[in-house]
Amino acid sequence: MEYFTGALKRYADFSGRARRQEYWMFMLFYLVFYIALSVTDSFLGSIWLSSIYSLALLVPSISIAARRLHDVGKSGWWQLIVLIPLIGAIILIVFLVKDSHDENDYGPNPKLL
Repeated sequence: MEYFTGALKRYADFSGRARRQEYWMFMLFYLVFYIALSVTDSFLGSIWLSSIYSLALLVPSISIAARRLHDVGKSGWWQLIVLIPLIGAIILIVFLVKDSHDENDYGPNPKLL
């Protein structure tokens, strides 16, 4: 839960680096909360709770993905590769799964801090 709240505290911070564990734990909690809200929406017969949740966490999701890409030495703009059908999503996932590089243009390795 610390990773999720930590990402929310750095809401629109697109600079720096995010470790692999930080990114994937954020995505895990995001998905769990989204599924819970979707189930609640289905019982209530609406789509508002999950839609508002997704919109509220859109910027933090983009910012933590940009910091994760910085950790592997890529620009945050690489997220736009997902606009290429199928292949783009696969390439982005490969970048997000890669291990941290040592010091790069985006700062020191967060594993060493």
